[in-house]
Amino acid sequence: MSDLEFFDTTGIDRVLGVVAHPDDMEYGASCAVAAWTAAGIDVSYLLLTAGEAGIRDMDPADVASLRRREQEAACAEVGVESLTILDFPDGLVEADHALRRAIARQIRSYRPQAIITLPWKLEVSFGLNHVDHRNVGLAVIDAIRDADNPWVFPELRDEEGLEAWKADWLLVSGDEPTCAVDVTGEPLERGIASLSAHEVYLDALPGHPAPREMLEGMTAAAGERAGVANAVGFRAIQM
Repeated sequence: MSDLEFFDTTGIDRVLGVVAHPDDMEYGASCAVAAWTAAGIDVSYLLLTAGEAGIRDMDPADVASLRRREQEAACAEVGVESLTILDFPDGLVEADHALRRAIARQIRSYRPQAIITLPWKLEVSFGLNHVDHRNVGLAVIDAIRDADNPWVFPELRDEEGLEAWKADWLLVSGDEPTCAVDVTGEPLERGIASLSAHEVYLDALPGHPAPREMLEGMTAAAGERAGVANAVGFRAIQM
């Protein structure tokens, strides 16, 4: 018997993914993105760092350009045409006003109804959460409210013409889910291809599971709870 209802996309035509690094969207969320873009929903990604500190044996300048190329390929696999990568320092991201302003700017510019991010908890299902994930997640919560308040970061309106915008939903990937997205078939395959696009990065991670093995296992477990073959779970928070 299923215990996860499907996320209702009625009234949603734009979704913004806000994460810390290249590859963060590809651990499950991109499978859902593939399902949404196939249904005509526009999805855009905002990455706060270039992931330049992610490969121990390579110079960060080389890693930044490499990871951009891999992320662009990953986006193409799931129908994401809009990718923004900012230059906050990988591994040193702080949930400060600068980070909140950058996220609020993107929210006001893109005007999504739903926003995806990663958990801000210290402990998550795979172990201890990365500091950048935690700080970006916290900043996203605040930035959603900032974007909706015309008196917070008023320079976004006065200098850039970006009026306040209210996003209705925060979808947290990798947290205890409250809803699911059916990704059976092509969306799963496209999600696997999107994670596989991070080829050099994944090769540098000792013992990392193959993308197919990892995502088939994750989505089968969520699918069992949702009553389908494969699903991606999200914690959905109405803002």
